[in-house]
Amino acid sequence: MITAMNQIQRIGHTACPHDCPSTCALEVEILDNGHIGRVRGAKDNSYTDGVICAKVARYAERVHHPDRLTTPLVRTGPKGGGEWREVGWDEALELVAERFRKAAEMHGTETVWPYYYAGTMGIVQRDGIHRLRHAMRWSYQFDTICINPAWTGYHAGCGAIRGLDPREMHQSDVIVIWGTNAVATQINVMRHATQARKERGAKIVVIDVYETETMRQADMGLMLKPGSDAALACAVMHVLFRDGMADRDYMARYTRGAEALEDHLKTRGPEWAAPITGLSVEQIEAFARLVGQTKNSFFRLGYGFTRGRGGAISMHAALSIPAVTGAWQVEGGGALHGNGDIFGMDSSTIKGARLADPSIRHLDQSRIGAVLTNDPDALNGGPPVTAMLIQNTNPVNVAPEQSLVRQGFMRDDLFTVVHEQFMTETAELADVVLPATMFLEHDDIYRGGGHTHILPGPKLIDPPEGPKPNHFVFEELAKRLGVGDKEGFGMTERQLLDDLAKRSALGTYDDVVEQRWVDKAIPFEQAHFLNGFAHPDGRFHFDPDWTRIMNGQRPADSLGLQGPVKKMPALPDHPGDLLEQTDEAHPFRLVTAPARNYLNSSFAETPTSRKKENRPTAMLDSADANRIGIVDGERILLSNKRGEVVLHAVVADKAMAGTVIAEGIWPNKAHENGQGINTLIGADPIAPHGGAAFHDCRVAIRKL
Repeated sequence: MITAMNQIQRIGHTACPHDCPSTCALEVEILDNGHIGRVRGAKDNSYTDGVICAKVARYAERVHHPDRLTTPLVRTGPKGGGEWREVGWDEALELVAERFRKAAEMHGTETVWPYYYAGTMGIVQRDGIHRLRHAMRWSYQFDTICINPAWTGYHAGCGAIRGLDPREMHQSDVIVIWGTNAVATQINVMRHATQARKERGAKIVVIDVYETETMRQADMGLMLKPGSDAALACAVMHVLFRDGMADRDYMARYTRGAEALEDHLKTRGPEWAAPITGLSVEQIEAFARLVGQTKNSFFRLGYGFTRGRGGAISMHAALSIPAVTGAWQVEGGGALHGNGDIFGMDSSTIKGARLADPSIRHLDQSRIGAVLTNDPDALNGGPPVTAMLIQNTNPVNVAPEQSLVRQGFMRDDLFTVVHEQFMTETAELADVVLPATMFLEHDDIYRGGGHTHILPGPKLIDPPEGPKPNHFVFEELAKRLGVGDKEGFGMTERQLLDDLAKRSALGTYDDVVEQRWVDKAIPFEQAHFLNGFAHPDGRFHFDPDWTRIMNGQRPADSLGLQGPVKKMPALPDHPGDLLEQTDEAHPFRLVTAPARNYLNSSFAETPTSRKKENRPTAMLDSADANRIGIVDGERILLSNKRGEVVLHAVVADKAMAGTVIAEGIWPNKAHENGQGINTLIGADPIAPHGGAAFHDCRVAIRKL
C-alpha cells in the first residue's frame, strides 16, 4: 500500500485523547518516513466498531501541520504583540522556575495557579500537573467548565456515575438520545443506535434545541426551547402516572419519594409543559406513550442539555423517567450518562495525592476572568494570581466572559507560561511558550466515560525536534523548584503507568498495550442497579437533597450558591426562575453548540476543518430574521451586557423562534471585531455544584 508516496510500515494501536465519552480505539498507519497516514477506528473493539469522526480520521493534518510549535519562546515586546525570542529548553525552564519562585516569595505559594483541562484525556499527561501543584502548595483548580451540572444531576438520582453498558442499545426497542448531537460529537452512539434500528426495528428519539444532524436521522425529533428539558420530563411522567404506565411495584422496591412525585406532577401535565417547551401536547403525549409502553427504552443522556443554570435539575428530571417506568429491570432499558465510576483506576502516584493539603484554596476554572481581574470573591480569600502554568486548554478562546479573561491575561504583573501544540490565542498572551507533543508522540492511558474500556496510548512516532510531553515539564520544573525528590517524581512515564496498572489490578502497562484495551463492564445487576442504587439507602432519589450531593460535598458554601440552591425544586420541575431571563432588550436565547469539525478550540487550525465550517455563523428562525430584516449571509451583531460578537446569519427553520444557534468555537480573531462567541457567556456558577451556562444566555441581535 502507498500513501502520499510513502509506504505503510505498520499499523499502530492507540486511543483518541480528545473526547471523554467516546475515547475511540484507533488504528494508525505508520509510514516509513516516520509520519502517519490515515487513522481508523478499531473494528474489533466492540464499542468503537470501526467508526470514528472525520476530523480524527484526518489527524495527519494536525500532527504534521507546518504551524506546530517546535521551539520554546520568550516574549520580548508587549503582551499580545507577537514579538518573541527563541530559546533552549533549559533557559526557558530556568526562567519559569525563577519567576514562580519570586511570585511565591512576594505573595505566598497560592499566587501560582496551574490551569489545565482535557485537551488530552491521558491520565499521565493530563493529571500529572496535580503532583507538581500539591508539592509546591500552589492554588488548586475547581474543575467546572464541563461536567459538573450533568454529573451532579445524575448522581442526585442514582448515587453514582454509572449506568447501562452502551452496547445494550442492541437489545433496546426505543433509544432516546437526549441533549447531545451524537452525529457530530459522539459518533459511536449513533452507530449503535442505528444498528439497533436495522437489527430490531428500534425507534430513535432525539431531544434537542435545534434540528441537528442527529435529529434529522431520528424517528421522532422533539425540538425544545433551551432550558425546558425538565418541563418535558415532568409532563412525560405525569402521563405515565395518569395512564397506568408507571411501574408502582418497581418504585416501591427501588425508589424514594414516588408518592410525593406523583402528587406533585398532577399539575405538571402536557398542557402545562407545551408553552414552556414549545412542543405540542400531542408530541408530549406520543413520546410518553412510546417510552411508557416500551420497557426496554435506553435513555442516552448527554451533556448539552445540562449546560444551563438549571442543568443539574434537567439531568435529574430526565433520569427520573426510566425510574418511573421501571425500565432498569430489563436488558436494554434504563439510562447512561457516563461510566466514570466503574474503572477503579488508582492514579494517586501520578496526581501526588498524598502531597495534597485540603486547606489550600480552590479557584473556579470557569471564573478565570474574575480570578485574573482580582475579584475578591473569585479569589476565595487568597492572594492575587500572579503566575500561571497552562496546559491542555485555551481559556482566552473557550472560557466564559471573554472580555474579562483577556483583560486579566493582559496584566503586566501576571507571568504566564503556556505549554501548547499551536500558537493559540492564550499562547499569544503568554510570557513563555513551550512546545508540546501530541498523543501519538508520548505514552499514556485512557478510559472512556461513555463506554467500558480502558485503552493504552503508547508512543507511536517521534515528535519533531523541540516539542516535549507534559510529563517532561512537570519533572524538570520539580527539579528546579526543589521538590524533585518528593513522592512520584523521578519516575518515567512508563514507570508511572506501571504503577497505575499495578494499583488498578491491570497487570503491567505492557500487558494493557498487548491486550489493546481492557473491558471493565460491570455485571448486569450492578449496571441496572438491581442490587440497589448507590445511595446509602439503596434507592433512586426522586427527592434529592441538593445541599449535600456528590459524595456529601457542600459546594454552595464555597461558591456563593446558597441562594440559587434554595430555589432548586425538591422534586423534578421546570427551573424557570434559575435561567437567564430574556427581556425586551435581549429577546433571544443563545446556544453555543459544538461544530462537527471542531472540538472546542481544537482542529480550528487544520485546513479541512476550517474549510468545512467556512465561517462563524448564527442560525436564526426565518420569522425572527424577517422581523429584524435580516437575510441569509448578512453580517449581524449579537450583544448583551458582557460584550458584542459579529457573525454571519444563517436563516433556516431549524430552531424555534427566539432561539439562536452559534455552532463551534472559532478563534476570536476569526470574528470581525476580534470577539469570540464566549464573550457573551456568563461565568456565574450553576447551582448546586458549579459549572458554566454555555447554553443559557440572552442576547440582542441587529443587522450591520
